[in-house]
Amino acid sequence: MDSISVTRRAELVWGAREIDKLELLDRYPVDRELLDAWRAGDTATTERVTAVWRDKLAEQTAAGTRWRRVRVVSEPLSEYQRMAVAVALPDEDLRWLPRRLVSAVALPGNDCFVLDGMAVVFNVHDGDGARSDIQYSKDPVVATFCRAAFDRAWALALPTDEYRAH
Repeated sequence: MDSISVTRRAELVWGAREIDKLELLDRYPVDRELLDAWRAGDTATTERVTAVWRDKLAEQTAAGTRWRRVRVVSEPLSEYQRMAVAVALPDEDLRWLPRRLVSAVALPGNDCFVLDGMAVVFNVHDGDGARSDIQYSKDPVVATFCRAAFDRAWALALPTDEYRAH
């Protein structure tokens, strides 16, 4: 496994034709501005911040890239995940997977992007949820494991329009 830069991660992720992202944390400090705006009812800031993701996703989809994302969430939802559900884009291929359903599912130890089914980028987080490392692997065993884990999580998860938190 190689450590890579944020720039290299972006090149790899946005250069892929099929992107499957598995998110395992209940909060991400990088989204602090969005959470603060949502908490305050500041719809202008919430729209501005989410527009960056919406526009990038639309650009990639128009170029033929398939993007799927699963968020494994604890219930009841954390404040962060309540915000994430509230601001989820209706056109994003996003599913929500209650943590109670994955007790016997083999998942990677870190959030990851599975790229074209053949490579994996891991976001490693510290104890406070901040990203502490980015790792890249083209090892077929690692890619196969992560692809199978994502596929299993995807099959168990619910699309945003069907998800109702407990």
